[in-house]
Amino acid sequence: MKMAIKDGQILIKEADSTQFMVIKSWNKMKWSKDQQMLYGPADGELLNKLAVLVKLPQAIEARRRQLNQISTAIDQERIKDNPEPLYRYPVKYKLFTHQMRGANMALIAFGLVPPPEEDEDHDKK
Repeated sequence: MKMAIKDGQILIKEADSTQFMVIKSWNKMKWSKDQQMLYGPADGELLNKLAVLVKLPQAIEARRRQLNQISTAIDQERIKDNPEPLYRYPVKYKLFTHQMRGANMALIAFGLVPPPEEDEDHDKK
């Protein structure tokens, strides 16, 4: 199976019949008859499913890990009791807790602030 990411789409060629049927059953990718390939959004969910099915090329695996790291950072921000601002927001009054969470999650999601690095001690637990 050949795989590439181009313009936010994942492209798959030469998948065997079993792989093809499994990928099509997810309803996340479409078949291009002209180019004889599957294509779909290169989002975290699809990349995680493909990672279970086959070994991803190094660049695609790096993208999958990056998307998972962003998703984890957003989830951690969502459950914080007392979120701290990740940016000096240009507002006159102090933000409410839910506003601070939402603003922080948006900055992480849009890539304006890198997701915080996870502690190595936390990973070992």
